Amino acid sequence: MERSVRSIGLLLIFVMGLVLGVFGGVFLDREVLSAFVPIGAIPKEAAQEFELMGEAWNTIHKSFVGRDTLEDRDLTYGAIGGMVDALGDTGHSRFLTPEIVKQEDRNLQAEFEGIGATVEKRNEQVVIVAPIDGSPAQKAGLKPGDVILEVNGEDLTGLTLTEAVEKILGPAGTQVTLTILDPQTGETREVTLTRARITVKNVTWARLPGTELGIVRIAVFSERVSDDLITALEEIQEQNLKGVVLDLRNNPGGLLEEAVDVASQFLSEGTVLRVRDAEKNETTYEVRPGGVATQIPLVVLINQGSASASEIVSGALQDAGRSKLVGEKTFGTGTVLNQFALSDGSAILLATQEWLTPSGRVIWHEGIAPDILVELPPDASPLIPEEIQEMTPEEFQAAPDSQLQKSVEIVQEQVAP
Repeated sequence: MERSVRSIGLLLIFVMGLVLGVFGGVFLDREVLSAFVPIGAIPKEAAQEFELMGEAWNTIHKSFVGRDTLEDRDLTYGAIGGMVDALGDTGHSRFLTPEIVKQEDRNLQAEFEGIGATVEKRNEQVVIVAPIDGSPAQKAGLKPGDVILEVNGEDLTGLTLTEAVEKILGPAGTQVTLTILDPQTGETREVTLTRARITVKNVTWARLPGTELGIVRIAVFSERVSDDLITALEEIQEQNLKGVVLDLRNNPGGLLEEAVDVASQFLSEGTVLRVRDAEKNETTYEVRPGGVATQIPLVVLINQGSASASEIVSGALQDAGRSKLVGEKTFGTGTVLNQFALSDGSAILLATQEWLTPSGRVIWHEGIAPDILVELPPDASPLIPEEIQEMTPEEFQAAPDSQLQKSVEIVQEQVAP
């Protein structure tokens, strides 16, 4: 996979061993570790810690009353997950089992199975970042910010994000019941969803009824999304439409390179993103030449389900003065996550750098604030192009998507002579 928000790398060999878990987690001693990590590869300064790991491992196998049912691989994964959790990078850095690695890879493709929602961990809770268009999650009314308290009656408290996701995942056609907390009202409800095979349409667009404007929706920044965007923008210009609303609401992000390419379609020059590492060294991603919509009037829609690559694009366009942002503050996923593969197909997803907008604003945990704050009515959902193209002008004007209506108003002001 190309370098991205989740680029693949190699993990230092000693970390392949089993490492410190939370709450007195699981450890391996030198003798046990030597089966996985050559003794010579253990850093001298860590030797005492590795010996402590071995003490804990041996104590568990010798004295735990349920030792006959122990699964070493479960202990191993618990230890690795505990070490990553101990970093305190909640909701970002995490351990991925082989099954989750496969699911993460599928999520960047056009099809995958599940409920169709991206989740993160915040304040020790599993929070929905964004439902995918047309997914079981969206059809069930799940929204960004909803908290998943239980899966099939099992409390998620104390579980890692990986453990929680494994309980939510399942093959198409199977059911899962989620207990959902609405953080705004404090109310809980149970939602039963049938998992499905989900086909993601990267880019869709429609003419906004009764206007000379087009709406372009990017659902996720997966492979070749920038190519699909170029096609949509060229079609809009061929139809002589005068302005564009770029809808990034409920877009959980994806590939960094695609984010740079997407922003570059609307910018003629400048910087898209600054990346800062632990030593405070910075790398910039510049606008790539050849953008096909650098002059057309533009407004960008964002909400709290806009994350990752969506924040890169919206931040770049806002800093450049290219577009007003309308909607709600974004999620605040502002790190470059590198995926370090382990020998059994599992991986560690590790935050190694953080993103800054071109002007130096921090995205991580801060998010991107809109220029014009507009909240949706409680029972309203964002309109998508497939719905819009079936509407009459009267139906569109009466639709409760107040964020889109405000965007139309702003773009029309730019278009007016």
